[in-house]
Amino acid sequence: MMNPRVKNVIPTDKYKLILTFTNDEQGIYDCSELLNFGVFKELRDINYFKQASVLHGTVTWPNEQDICPDTLYLDSKKNNISHELLVII
Repeated sequence: MMNPRVKNVIPTDKYKLILTFTNDEQGIYDCSELLNFGVFKELRDINYFKQASVLHGTVTWPNEQDICPDTLYLDSKKNNISHELLVII
C-alpha cells in the first residue's frame, strides 16, 4: 500500500515543515539536515524556505527542489504534535 501524500504544508522559521497528509495525519519534518546538500543549500535562505508549497502530493520550492513524499511521511514526527507546535512556532 502506498504511503499517504502531503496535502498541506506550513514552513516555519526553524526549517521545519508542518505537514498534513491525505489520511489527515499531521507531522513535523525537520529540514535542517538537508541544508548542506547540493540543491538544498538554497533553502538556507529562510525567505526562500518559506516559499514551500504542495505539488503532486509532496513539498516543493520554486526552483524545483522537492523531498520524496515517502520520506516526508516516514520521517516526520507524528507524536505529541500539539506540544511540538508550541515549541517551533
